[in-house]
Amino acid sequence: MSAPLLPTSVIGSYALPSWLWLAREAMAAGRFGERDISETLEDATRIAIADQLEAGIDVVSDGEMRRVNFIQGFYSRIQGLEVLPPARKMGAPHWDTEPPFRAVERLSAPEGLGIVEDFVLARTLTDRPLKATCPGPLTLSIPIRRGQVYASREALLEDLMHIVRAELERLVEAGAELIQLDEPNFAMRRDDPRAWVELFNATVEGIQAKIALHICFGNLNNKPFISPRSYAHLFPYVLEARADQLLLEFANRELAELDLWQRFPSDKALGVGVIDVKAYRIETPDVVAERLRRALQYVAPEKLIVVPDCGFWETPRWIARGKLRAMVEGARLVRRELQGG
Repeated sequence: MSAPLLPTSVIGSYALPSWLWLAREAMAAGRFGERDISETLEDATRIAIADQLEAGIDVVSDGEMRRVNFIQGFYSRIQGLEVLPPARKMGAPHWDTEPPFRAVERLSAPEGLGIVEDFVLARTLTDRPLKATCPGPLTLSIPIRRGQVYASREALLEDLMHIVRAELERLVEAGAELIQLDEPNFAMRRDDPRAWVELFNATVEGIQAKIALHICFGNLNNKPFISPRSYAHLFPYVLEARADQLLLEFANRELAELDLWQRFPSDKALGVGVIDVKAYRIETPDVVAERLRRALQYVAPEKLIVVPDCGFWETPRWIARGKLRAMVEGARLVRRELQGG
């Protein structure tokens, strides 16, 4: 299936159905058996895909219905970690209410991260182009303390890189043709971006799939991280990433820094975030169309991908559905203009 001009996609996660929150509580309380859990998560995945298809999304995802708090659920699949108490337990949930981890032995994930299983399930539920999504090693490393196991952060990152790389290889074997790595910490950390690009390139080297790199400013509990919301420090180094697509956050920054794409030309496709997932309001198709027209001042139409700023896992489902429909219709408005219709 060939992609249309200005193809629409999602970043990965989708809004959880309200009943899934109750089901998760029942799972945590031990009230669900293995089959109950499997059926529940499959039903949620069906709904996530159905909502995307109903909205008209061109490249869909599994919705990440099995994941918990973006990356928190992955640590139960990584051996060699102990859970530490969070820095704060009272008040509004934020970045400091999530538990950190400490390495007690070299990290491994002999049974994988579970992303392959999610992809295989989703592939049975739709014949629409499907994107697999996976957190990158830098982002996975953020809540992990080295303990006495790793002499350096680099050594910890190398083991996480091998864990992620193994997952990517298994995704390709399962038929994934488009894989997105999520590395919001490229933007949130102010270290040397060249080191992060080298880590990314080592992770995806030899992976026989189209690769996308998503960089945002965080969305835990619908809140960004503490870093300045700017991509400028990443350029031009990020353009050396072995990625076919860069997916960046623009809508909630009033499309700031689109000119970076003009100042640093690239043959990569750019996924322009035109939906503010942190906002309670639902954009109109006209708002989306105007954002796309502005983006087209800097990005060639054949290189522009239409996406939300980030995933929808912190967004109420009824709002997410409205935002997806508006995004698709806004893209169609501009597509017709470009094609003279």
